Amino acid sequence: MERKVSPMATLLFITVLIAAYYFSESQAQSNSSFQDNFSIMWSENHFKTSPDGQIWYLSLDNDTGCGFQTKQRYRFGWFSMKLKLVGGDSAGVVTAYYMCSENGAGPTRDELDIEFLGNRTGQPYLIQTNVYKNGTGNREMRHQLWFDPTEDFHSYSILWNSHQILFFVDQVPIRVFKNADYANNFFPNEKPMYLFSSIWDADNWATRGGLEKTNWTNAPFVSSYKDFSVDACQWEDPYPPCVSTTTNNWWDQYAAWHLSDQQKTDFAWVERNLVIYDYCQDTKRFPTLPEECSLSPWD
Repeated sequence: MERKVSPMATLLFITVLIAAYYFSESQAQSNSSFQDNFSIMWSENHFKTSPDGQIWYLSLDNDTGCGFQTKQRYRFGWFSMKLKLVGGDSAGVVTAYYMCSENGAGPTRDELDIEFLGNRTGQPYLIQTNVYKNGTGNREMRHQLWFDPTEDFHSYSILWNSHQILFFVDQVPIRVFKNADYANNFFPNEKPMYLFSSIWDADNWATRGGLEKTNWTNAPFVSSYKDFSVDACQWEDPYPPCVSTTTNNWWDQYAAWHLSDQQKTDFAWVERNLVIYDYCQDTKRFPTLPEECSLSPWD
């Protein structure tokens, strides 16, 4: 008897193959060495690696911190890193993981920020995200995490295309920043960006608005990194392939322009339970809310 395979079974098989392909690609990229992807920005003596080179450590003391950046710039794609944050009393310490169109804080930069704000022992870390377009930010959100980020490594990721920017923690979307269907000055989609990370002292604002100061007797403060993964359009002058958006890559196809059903469920849970601050709800700071606040993350 001839055995027939249902269309649904065929579709499921193809889906599994595609997922396996992307997983293997991600793993292959994440196993490349630090030197393949990054350069030290400052304080090379505050940077160390594990003996096998797969874990990277940035340290902060009362002299200086440390930072690194990708050698390449990108325009649109998927960017992910696993981090383990400073344990114990980390008040005043900020570990930053972000993308920026410039090496410095230039007046016309585009930027996608993830900042981890340290705290006194026993109090939760906060994760702050922000979006800059042409040098203008002021789009902060703060969330609690549902785990202790100092005990183990967790994934922190950014999906960036011309339709939306998603910030992920362990595959859970914690923030959705939508583009509009008209030219605007809030969605960064024109300039290629480097990816950066750094650890630095920000006790003038980071913990309880600067009330909690860094306790330098606990130094050095160390943040750990591993498994960098990038699937993105690499910028190449003078004619980059990503000079305009295409649908040749998974991160710039219809499914990546909107939250999936599972992502909507996860995002709703985050909205109910973990949001500490949302600039789009701060009518005291913004009597007239910024125009992007009217865009629905669910569309």
